[in-house]
Amino acid sequence: MNQDDVKARFAATATKVAGLEERRRAALAERVRAFVPTTGTERAIDVAAGTGALAFALAPLVREVVAVDLVPELLAEGRARAAGFPNVSFVEGDATALPAADGEFDLAGTIRSLHHIADPERALAELVRVTRVGGTVVVVDQIAPGDADAAAAVDRFERARDVSHTRLLGDSELRVLFSENGLELEEVEIEDEQRDLAKYLDLADCDGAARERALALAPSRPSYTTQLAWYRLRRAH
Repeated sequence: MNQDDVKARFAATATKVAGLEERRRAALAERVRAFVPTTGTERAIDVAAGTGALAFALAPLVREVVAVDLVPELLAEGRARAAGFPNVSFVEGDATALPAADGEFDLAGTIRSLHHIADPERALAELVRVTRVGGTVVVVDQIAPGDADAAAAVDRFERARDVSHTRLLGDSELRVLFSENGLELEEVEIEDEQRDLAKYLDLADCDGAARERALALAPSRPSYTTQLAWYRLRRAH
């Protein structure tokens, strides 16, 4: 059911997602360049790529990037905006069953995606599987507050805003998953992200009764602060 929700939500909002990616592109490219050391020879994969945000940020730094996503409409928007990135290709595929061989990539990453995946543990295992031993894995996502009640409240709001939302993982949960999958944490940065509530609801086409419910559950208005975590890891074995 979650995949159907993901496909429906992002098929309807693909153009909006692509527009946001373009507006954020320069800032994300700078951020990725500072956070992910590369040699220029890497073959990379961007998993649950959407319209290619991470793929486009990595493209100038590596030899090749394959962007994989479940939603054809997102891939179409990405391809339409990829003229300046000849080393980026877009492939339809499931983050929990990637169309790639074991150890095929030197670098694997996913950004703002795990909370849309019903089985994030499997998605992370797939990221690791397709990365060679000694390769780099990058995970970026909004994280849950440390307090269980606060985390549950945020998830209620996010699900009201967007039916494809499953659950935010906390920093401690992610670190356990990394360790269980043979990943060594090299660097982590956790930053506050201010969101304009109205624009955030618009991005998900959240209107009518759903919008009223989401507004009633919103952490604050007219804006609120979330935490975005960046993890760079090495596949140890």
